[in-house]
Amino acid sequence: MDQRIINLYDEYTHKPLTRKAFMQQLVMLTGSTAAAMSMLPLLESDFKTANITTEGELFTEYITYPGVQGEMKAYVARPEKKKKYPAIIVIHENRGLNTHIEDVARRAAMAGFLAIAPNALAPLGKPAATEDEARQLFTTLKAEDNTENFMRCIDYLPAREDWNGKFGCVGFCWGGAMANTLAVKVPALSAAVAFYGRQPEAADVPKIKAAVQLHYGALDERVNAGMAAYEEAMKANKIVYEQYVYEGANHAFHNDTSTARYNEAAAKLAWSRTIAFFEKYVK
Repeated sequence: MDQRIINLYDEYTHKPLTRKAFMQQLVMLTGSTAAAMSMLPLLESDFKTANITTEGELFTEYITYPGVQGEMKAYVARPEKKKKYPAIIVIHENRGLNTHIEDVARRAAMAGFLAIAPNALAPLGKPAATEDEARQLFTTLKAEDNTENFMRCIDYLPAREDWNGKFGCVGFCWGGAMANTLAVKVPALSAAVAFYGRQPEAADVPKIKAAVQLHYGALDERVNAGMAAYEEAMKANKIVYEQYVYEGANHAFHNDTSTARYNEAAAKLAWSRTIAFFEKYVK
């Protein structure tokens, strides 16, 4: 697919570009309305095709905990055997909790972790009917409330009999930025993994106590613009970190429900590195 089309879609999903303006530009790039419409299913996530993880025996449930301005909800997955596990907070993109992120949580559970995937949109009290609606709802949330709601997930952990006291986090896109934020805000965090997430301010990097792992798609110019400054600040402050850039990969390359942007080789390699990182710093 023409990289200009993927870049346009990235702009549409992350910047104030209206649906009408996006479609007009997409028609210009593809040459016709019919061609533009045929591209949409390849660009947009199809959660019906989420790679549902069924291998092995898992325990799953939905839980709630108090949020800043309403009840937070989260999906939980862990190995079936009831014992104490290290926890991994799985943080979604700017779509809220969906079947893809629940599948990612099950992947972490299969690796021997207690995975908890909160839904940032839960306090609004209504599910989003479409991706566009979900992204619009995110614009109504306050950044400080979002951070507090994910920190409250950490506060919830001691109430669980299946938690061993250690925890890390992994986030994607919007969630990648949140993973970096939690690394700054939560000194007790053991490890933070950010997939193509916005970086924290350099002045905040000295607050990081966690080990940090970063995954970037080489074609993701928007997010990668902050990569060098973040790495420089981590080096200067002797933060334990790993950084990987995947050639030929776009933003959201790990999301296997997006045909145009999913990169199987990069996604599998990045996830294997993520699990190895958690096994080293969280288990």
